[in-house]
Amino acid sequence: MEKFLFAFLVGGLICVIGQIMLDIFHLTPAHMTVSLVVAGAVLGGLGLYEPLIRVAGAGASVPISSFGNALVKGALSEAERTGVIGVLTGIFEVTSAGISSAIIFGFLASLLFRPKG
Repeated sequence: MEKFLFAFLVGGLICVIGQIMLDIFHLTPAHMTVSLVVAGAVLGGLGLYEPLIRVAGAGASVPISSFGNALVKGALSEAERTGVIGVLTGIFEVTSAGISSAIIFGFLASLLFRPKG
């Protein structure tokens, strides 16, 4: 029960931060998304995002901020293994499944549905 509560609170807090960025700072959805990805990357680089995932589980690993953490995590692990070139290859190695599925499902959705704009 405790895990669900922490997941709900942390995931909700990340969403509240995003909503505040939209409503109070009048950022576009793209700016808000990039800000959350960068925040996740910075927290991941400082070693603070993994402990948050351990405490909050899906509340921290599902929001878009975890994508930034995954980018940094992949870059750092590959950089340790192969050097500077690993920074570039590690980013794609860790996140390629998510990026590929987003492209494939986006394409399938475009075939099935008519855009309104």
